[in-house]
Amino acid sequence: MRKVTDKFRFLLPLMMLSVAAAGCSVRSGQESTGEYVDSAAISTQVKTKLATEGSVALANQVKVETLKDVVQLSGFVPTVADRTKAEQIAWSVDGVRAVRNDIIVQP
Repeated sequence: MRKVTDKFRFLLPLMMLSVAAAGCSVRSGQESTGEYVDSAAISTQVKTKLATEGSVALANQVKVETLKDVVQLSGFVPTVADRTKAEQIAWSVDGVRAVRNDIIVQP
């Protein structure tokens, strides 16, 4: 019985380590921790600029998501000018590689 217990004492830390490593791994298409932080910072900057350079209403109407420096804008705005302004603001943020403007104009 003691041999079995000794084996488990050895194997348990290895099993825990392998589970932890699998939980921290990045799958294809996902961001690393650093990329995630960068994306969150870009999203925050876009939202802030939407409120300051656009309007608070524009910031509330537009949802901003960033993945690997690509900003996706979505939501509903009343005019084409608002849609265009939101895209221009997103492009003005440092670090943005591309903007997907999925905002729908709904008068």
